[in-house]
Amino acid sequence: MRAAPYLVGAAAGYLADARFGDPRRGHPVALFGAAAARLERRLWRDHRGAGALHTALAVGAVAGAAHLAVRAVRRSPAAAGALAAAATFTVLGGTSLTREAAAIGRSLADGDLAAARERLPHLCGRDPSGLDEQQVARAVVESVAENTADAVVNALVWGGVAGVPGLLAFRAANTLDAMVGHRSARYRRFGWAAARLDDVAGWPGARLTALLTVAASDAPARTWRVWRRDGSAHPSPNAGQAEAAFAGALGVQLGGTLRYGERVEHRPVLGAGLPPVGAADIARACRLSRRVGALALATTLALRALGGRALGGRRRG
Repeated sequence: MRAAPYLVGAAAGYLADARFGDPRRGHPVALFGAAAARLERRLWRDHRGAGALHTALAVGAVAGAAHLAVRAVRRSPAAAGALAAAATFTVLGGTSLTREAAAIGRSLADGDLAAARERLPHLCGRDPSGLDEQQVARAVVESVAENTADAVVNALVWGGVAGVPGLLAFRAANTLDAMVGHRSARYRRFGWAAARLDDVAGWPGARLTALLTVAASDAPARTWRVWRRDGSAHPSPNAGQAEAAFAGALGVQLGGTLRYGERVEHRPVLGAGLPPVGAADIARACRLSRRVGALALATTLALRALGGRALGGRRRG
């Protein structure tokens, strides 16, 4: 079976992430970020064209290198499987995501709000200094939902579509968006291309995340209802899909006002009429994230297997 090395390798990489999480030092994503930052220093101009070139070179280099690596090992199923395992392990961040979230949840359970605030920037860019316990819990659950889509489901989707190059190119695009895609004075124009690429690349996985959340939920009808009603209310075309589905699945209310440094955003409420999210919901969100991730693995491996079978059938014909 043509797709077998990828299927075995991707499953192995997923299990490796589940067991070990992200390496503390020398993570390839961090190395990519350092290289992209050096490229930015050479190319930065307050212009969309400069940002588009930066995005094309950074993401294109990763995709091209991955394509060459796949070609180099194509005659060895063992090497191809090892490459898929390494790539999958590199791009997934689900275990580190839930570990950080659980650590904040434990701090809140122990009544240590200061420790929870201190750890929150590991998950999101919000200013934690003025947040109370409920607001920290809300930030954590929203981050778990959004990053389940970005750090797990979307990467697996692009792996299912395009194999190792898809895995690595998506992670490069998503990382670049986190670096330059925000609306600061420096990146409003330069980061436009990275932000738009991430929006496009994240579209299918965000909606698959919501569908799989419905499947993984103990209250699928409520999850579906809240997702379909509130998923498009979020200012991001993708983040609201996962957050609304998680709100419905957990039976809690998300959204509302939040602060990023000096910038304040007033976002629509997701799950209006449900109880406010609390510290105890963090552990539930982490369990839901792990279930969604497992379903995403099964779904995308099936997609890859069917694609490989169809390709093999056309070639034989």
